[in-house]
Amino acid sequence: MEDEQQHRSRPRPKIQSRVLFLTIFAAGIGGTFQFGYNLSIINAPTLYIQEFTNETWQVRTGEPLPDRLILLVWSIIVSLYPLGGLLGALLAGHLAVTLGRKRSLLVNDLCTVAAAVLFGFSRRAGSFEMIMLGRLLVGVSAGVSMNVQPMYLGESAPKELRGAVAMTSAVFTALGIMMGQVVGLRELLGGPQAWPLLLASCVVPGLLQLGSLPLLPESPRYLLIDRGDTKACLAALRRLRGSEDVEEELVELREERAACGAGGPRRPWHLLGDPALRRQVVSLVVLGSAMELCGNDSVYAYASAVFRAAGMPEHRISYALVGTGACELLASLVSSAVVERVGRRVLLMAGYCLMTCWGSVFTAALCLQDSYPWMPYLAMSCVFGFILSFGIGPAGVTGILATELFDQTARPAAYAVYGVLLWTMLFLLGLGFPFLMEGLSHFIYVPFLAVCVCGAVYTGLFLPETKGKSFLEITQELHRLNFPRDPRWRGPEVLQFTEL
Repeated sequence: MEDEQQHRSRPRPKIQSRVLFLTIFAAGIGGTFQFGYNLSIINAPTLYIQEFTNETWQVRTGEPLPDRLILLVWSIIVSLYPLGGLLGALLAGHLAVTLGRKRSLLVNDLCTVAAAVLFGFSRRAGSFEMIMLGRLLVGVSAGVSMNVQPMYLGESAPKELRGAVAMTSAVFTALGIMMGQVVGLRELLGGPQAWPLLLASCVVPGLLQLGSLPLLPESPRYLLIDRGDTKACLAALRRLRGSEDVEEELVELREERAACGAGGPRRPWHLLGDPALRRQVVSLVVLGSAMELCGNDSVYAYASAVFRAAGMPEHRISYALVGTGACELLASLVSSAVVERVGRRVLLMAGYCLMTCWGSVFTAALCLQDSYPWMPYLAMSCVFGFILSFGIGPAGVTGILATELFDQTARPAAYAVYGVLLWTMLFLLGLGFPFLMEGLSHFIYVPFLAVCVCGAVYTGLFLPETKGKSFLEITQELHRLNFPRDPRWRGPEVLQFTEL
């Protein structure tokens, strides 16, 4: 009885550990923050970079560059970012296995530093090619960090906080988008003379990560399961939990290591042919595609036109766009705070259902905006509502699926598949969206609404809940779902709502 009272009165170091909090910040500021930041800052200097391209060409050849070629160069500059992201996603799995999660993020910062140097000296050197190469490098950096950061944080967090910690990747992405919008204001670095500094400012979060992350521990799961270093794993656990009493978690890690076997890390193509990973791969592909094709990016593209139609002065539209970024940040913070209470499935379904509702009203408002004077204001409200709904569910939960649905040997390969899918969709959507907008006009949102409905239905029928479960328990439940008639399996009972 006395031991039980002492156990109850013992503080909960897992939640109070400062090291875990610092790890989240250090991984995020140079990780997914960079993705959102570099995605956002390129919008402000669009005209200035196009003018610089034309002036540079005129200095070289004595003739101005035709408008269509200026647009082509600008399209290449924009498209090299997702192309670099695709390359980074292909590299991320190999780097995470060979260098470890932490070192991969640190090596990745070298791309950001090199890109910042290219951006900063591009105008002085009279070379728009330096901007192209810089955009490719920041794309590679974003591709690596978007895969490695949630993997690193998900493996470092206790199971009671795993979802909340891993979803901070979405919080830092939204923070990066908003900070890019703020820094890109004309009063700061969005002016005609400061755009090289605006592009080069990505070096600041990179240097912050380079200065802080080396002081923090590596993923305990990587240390034990991939490297077999029990001593280093134990030291990392004690630092991350802020306690010497980590024996119970160490036992879980050893059981997980035994369950993974000695086969070594898997390759992406191994996942596609393994029947034991069938549901996991399908869920990752379907929900990853749904997140990219749900229409959130197109809402940002439409936002300026909607604000303009509502009568907002032109000089205030950039501030309203900052409000859209703040909405996604707020929703991501709320989602991260409640995910361990309500679960992943509820947030995903709620997000997609709300997006369907807001998108339907938005489509009606676009069609009727010339008939009723208050319709543009309704459309403006739908923009904020849609972005909030996206931040609540798909923005954060989708990114942690590869962490929770796959075991240690398959996780890097799963993130490679997810990253390639994400960046390919982003690239194709960027190419195809102008044609969709021209062809469908006010009904541009109909295809996106169908995607939102499919995402909600798939989540409700096929995605198992992982809240509060260890990685081994999740693996056992997924085995039951993939092999429902296997009489030799003695895993945990499957919740009825996850069965087909």
